[in-house]
Amino acid sequence: MASIRFEALKSANSRNPIVVEELDRKSKIFGSNVFNDKAMRQFLTPEAYKAVKSAMDHGTKIDRKFADYVAMGMKEWALSKGVTHYTHWFQPLTGTTAEKHDAFFETSFDGTDPVEKFGGTQLVQQEPDASSFPNGGIRNTFEARGYTAWDPTSPAFIFGTTLCIPTIFVSYTGEALDNKAPLLRALSAIDAHATEVARYFDKNIKKVTPTLGWEQEYFLIDSALATSRPDILQTGRTMLGHVSAKGQQLEDHYFGSIPTRVLNYMRDLENECMLLGIPVKTRHNEVAPNQFELAPIFEETNLAVDHNSLLMDVMQKVAERHHFKVLFHEKPFKGVNGSGKHNNWSLATDTGINLLSPGKTPMSNLMFLTFFISTIKAVYTYEELLRAAIASASNDHRLGANEAPPAIISIFIGQQLTKVLEELEGVSTGKLSPEEKTDLKLNVVGKIPDLLLDNTDRNRTSPFAFTGNKFEFRAVGSTANCANSMTTLNTIVAKQLKDFKAAVDALIENKGLKKDEAIFNVLREYIKETKNILFEGDGYSDEWEQEAAKRGLSNHKTTPEALKAKVSAKSFELFQEMEVMNHTEVESRYEIEMEEYIKKIQIEGRVLGDMIRNHVIPTAIKYQNLLIDNVKGLKEIFGSDYETYAKEQLIILKKISSHITELNANVHAMIDARKKANAMDSLEASASAYCNEVKPYFDTIRYYADKLELEVDNEIWPLTKYRELLFTR
Repeated sequence: MASIRFEALKSANSRNPIVVEELDRKSKIFGSNVFNDKAMRQFLTPEAYKAVKSAMDHGTKIDRKFADYVAMGMKEWALSKGVTHYTHWFQPLTGTTAEKHDAFFETSFDGTDPVEKFGGTQLVQQEPDASSFPNGGIRNTFEARGYTAWDPTSPAFIFGTTLCIPTIFVSYTGEALDNKAPLLRALSAIDAHATEVARYFDKNIKKVTPTLGWEQEYFLIDSALATSRPDILQTGRTMLGHVSAKGQQLEDHYFGSIPTRVLNYMRDLENECMLLGIPVKTRHNEVAPNQFELAPIFEETNLAVDHNSLLMDVMQKVAERHHFKVLFHEKPFKGVNGSGKHNNWSLATDTGINLLSPGKTPMSNLMFLTFFISTIKAVYTYEELLRAAIASASNDHRLGANEAPPAIISIFIGQQLTKVLEELEGVSTGKLSPEEKTDLKLNVVGKIPDLLLDNTDRNRTSPFAFTGNKFEFRAVGSTANCANSMTTLNTIVAKQLKDFKAAVDALIENKGLKKDEAIFNVLREYIKETKNILFEGDGYSDEWEQEAAKRGLSNHKTTPEALKAKVSAKSFELFQEMEVMNHTEVESRYEIEMEEYIKKIQIEGRVLGDMIRNHVIPTAIKYQNLLIDNVKGLKEIFGSDYETYAKEQLIILKKISSHITELNANVHAMIDARKKANAMDSLEASASAYCNEVKPYFDTIRYYADKLELEVDNEIWPLTKYRELLFTR
């Protein structure tokens, strides 16, 4: 009887690429399944259309009368496309998306008069209960009311035969139970404060919109091979497995020819994305074998976050058609690169200006420097909170292990911009002389236009790097919902811009400085204060860890350690002041993320123990018995001289016995440590125990299991090996 592993390999090796037909030119099908501007103009009354546009552009509330008209038009549009159900699509604090489908179909009380019905009430607000989602103590089961409320700034879309309406999710008492509500508040805060600062330079600016372009890295493996591995199915990563002889050493996968099966999957996925209005543009092989990347065109941050959350769901569904399993885990395989989700962030005005793009005049350059330096100051002030925003059990494998990038938050800006800041810092304080003003405008600020193209090099070890006209937050993990990092980043920059304006206005009003002089004085102080966060070198080096410690930068390599910043007085004060989250909402997220960390390590420990006791050790004993029979046969033939001929077999027998002994001992010790962690009387104590007492056993156990993989006959080893998982045909 063939093992599951060999059956899986047989299935995987017999796959033929699924034929994918192009639906039409991308420009023609883009957004076909989105209730976008074109659809709204066709299906809404002029008044309803104006109400929705006003809500989208200015945040005005939609009157219930117009909500009924919008619902009617949305329903007719959906029915014209064969839709049968609708759902309030939201993002609970699980990191994934959620939906409960209701049919448009209704009847009268006696079962007659069937009709498709959908009104403003169903559109604007629903009560899905959803009491089992994590809430961090905000809701009790007996207080089960939770409400979803329509977010008109993110258009409804059709997936399959369901109309999906993006919503926020809040408790009966109004606290946010999702990732979207705090994000929307953060975007509102940065719009308000960035607009005020931008109007120093251009009075025509009335709105500032944060933009986001995410880069989604992921692994693809054959679905049959995934099914053969209990660890992949239950944890999203391999808990065991000796590294393949060939990994990424030759760098031949990076940007290489895309395998046919994978390319067809990508084409199918892109078709779905085009219909859903997700503007995917770039696809390529990443560094590790079977690792790939997908990236879109920049969008408004709220929509970009929705699109990334939707994409991750669509990727899995499309993968099923192609007999693939998508792995988003930050480190699914040992010995090769893990996956991130680089968040490229910038600020755009309603006048068409990218505030993080150097301009062609001294005044526009001064505007660029203002937002550029203020962002650096925000990251410096709140670097621990930014680290906490990307903390998770899976991302610890990248950040804590000093892999693309390290856990220390630093900023890379490149040599040219470093020189500009140094020159700006060198100007004297107080009121500027006419010569200094000319020097600033012509010599310092005037240098920026020369830096428009590729004004920074790439530093792949930097967690937060300026890359020409945007900041790239490289430390975000591939499994993450972008909302968490974007809520924090936009909040801290909003706070910094608020403080910047207050400081500038104070110099103008109290010191009598001109506007430009006041701005330069504040920026110069920021440059002096933030030098410690700027780093141009190798973030992986031991020297940087030592240097970062001298500079006073945090180096939280684990999630329990990093998350403490979320419940610091500094964090509570920030989110409260910026009206992004209240004390309860911040604390609840801390509790949820700590619980999630505990549960993930707990699950991994249980899966690992199961694999060792039910797969690895029985297989090792089976092979050991074969060797024993072999040695007995040699003894029968050669008598007392048998040890001469059975020397290698005896060595292997001793090794196997030793490895089995170590595995048994460490698995039992791990289980005992897990029991003690479960019995802790606080989240902090339990998380710390799982991190420091339970998790270290994983590497020890893996070491001996991987040694056995090399010793045991390949024909009876039950777990699909790395060389089989990592090279798609």
